[in-house]
Formats: sequence, C-alpha cells, structure tokens
Amino acid sequence: MAIGRLRLKPRGYDFPPYRPPSEASSLLLRVTRGCPWNRCTFCSLYTSIPFERRTLEEIFEDIEAARELYHDETGSVFIGDSNSILIKTEELVQILDALHKAFPNIERITSYARAKTICKKQLEDLKRLREAGLTRLHVGLETGDAELLGVIHKGATPEEMIEAGLRAKEAGFEYSLYVLLGIGGEERWEQHAQGTAAVLNRIDPHFIRVRTFIPQPGSRLYDAIKAGTFKKASHETILKEQRMLIENLDVTSTYLSDHLSNYIPVNGKLPEDKHRMLEVIDKALSALHDDETLRIRFLKKDSLSSL
Repeated sequence: MAIGRLRLKPRGYDFPPYRPPSEASSLLLRVTRGCPWNRCTFCSLYTSIPFERRTLEEIFEDIEAARELYHDETGSVFIGDSNSILIKTEELVQILDALHKAFPNIERITSYARAKTICKKQLEDLKRLREAGLTRLHVGLETGDAELLGVIHKGATPEEMIEAGLRAKEAGFEYSLYVLLGIGGEERWEQHAQGTAAVLNRIDPHFIRVRTFIPQPGSRLYDAIKAGTFKKASHETILKEQRMLIENLDVTSTYLSDHLSNYIPVNGKLPEDKHRMLEVIDKALSALHDDETLRIRFLKKDSLSSL
C-alpha cells in the first residue's frame, strides 16, 4: 500500500508509523497511537508519541477513505499502533465488522499485542475478537529468561508470556512471537538462548520471528552501552546464541529471520529444517574469522538506525 500512503495523506488518513515486515502489502489502520507501556529499555519507537485511543468516528472515516481507493485490492489489514487490542472488545468488534463490510476480500487482519494485555482479556473476549475476524497477533517475547525480562523492563514474566500464548492459541489466533537476538549482551547470551527456547517450547507458536538487537538512540539501553554498563554482544556471540536457541527448540513453528537487522538469513519449518538451519549458522561462524567481506557486512548492520 505504498502508493496508497501518498494518495491518502491529503485526505487526513492517519497511518501507523510501524508495522511488521510481513504486513508490507497490508492496508494499515491506526486504532491507537503510541504504546501504552513504553518502558522497554531497548525500544525508542514510541518515546515521542503519547498513547491515546482514536475515536470510532476517526477510524470509520479512515476505513471509508481507504475503501474508496482499495475496495477490490485489499486482502489483508494491519491494525496499529503497538497494542490496540486493549481497547474495549465491543469497539474493536465494531471496527473489525466495518473492515469486513468495506473490504469483502479480506483474508487476514493482524495486530500487535502485549502478553500482559492478552492475559488480562477474558477468554470469551479473545474468542469474540477472533470470530469477528482478527486473525493473527504479533507479540514481542524478546527473551524467555526471567532475569533479562526484568532488566529490559518488558513488564511480563516467563509464566505470563506462556499464559498469553496458550490463551491466544486457545482463542484461535495465529500467534507470531518476536525474539531479540543479542538482548542478553556479551555476558548473558546463554541464559537468553536457553530461557527463550524453554518459553517457546511451552507455547509452540505458529511463527518465531527473530530480530537482532541494534542499539537505537533515544533508548535507555543505548545510553547504557555508551556508559559502559552494558556490553553489546559480538557478532560471533549472536551467531552462537542463535545456534543454541534453535538447537534447544522443540516446536512445530515456522522460524523466520525476516528483518534487515539480522546478520544472516536463517529460515525454516521446525523441526524438519533444524539441521539445515544449524548448518547455515555453522557456515557463517566458520567464515567469520577469515571472510573480510562478511565482517564488513555485519558491521554495516550495527550502524542501522530507525529500525
């Protein structure tokens, strides 16, 4: 919908500033602005955006504006910003109903969500949202290690992460969990890999999506690195961490490195592709010491900003 962004802006259409890479072809619908939590030490995405709920009138106006342009083209919709399922279930059902009426060819509607919010929602409400057409939830796990979850101020425990995943799956959602490679730094990479694998094994999500931690200006973890209180994981450590994570996974998930922050593409269906995926990492580890081109490519990743 890149063209749509340009065509809709003059009409006052309010776009979510961020969306998952897998939603690149989706119509973007902003239901809330900002992040209601906004305390994670690694994140700077919403620090300048106060959290607020948009009115139903504004949202319905955006749906109508989009319908006039994309009625026959829209097959998927992404709802933003960071955790829009926290609004009243009745209101979100009305929004979902309006989307399906405006775009009869919709096959998928997705949204970011927080594990804590999923835990607080009644199971009946989650099922109602699923029945109304919300298909997939994108949730940031980042790590399954209890200590690290506290360090990064994620606002949920491993047990709550597990409960949220199981509740979402019981309600019928596709569940997409995000893992942040390197968030344990140089010192805690093993506990990060092992703890994350343990939580993922309990949930067995439909999708495991990995990103690599690249310090972003404006985040507290960026400041900690500058101050020398957090030691960023080396390229080799991050590859070893990812290897340990995959080696310890006992899931039936699709594993995806679908983000430009990642050093190497490691993708596959588990468990059948595990051996091949580990070989990809082993090849990179072996080449890292001798391949100057590879090292330069990794270094360029480290300077990425506005991820």
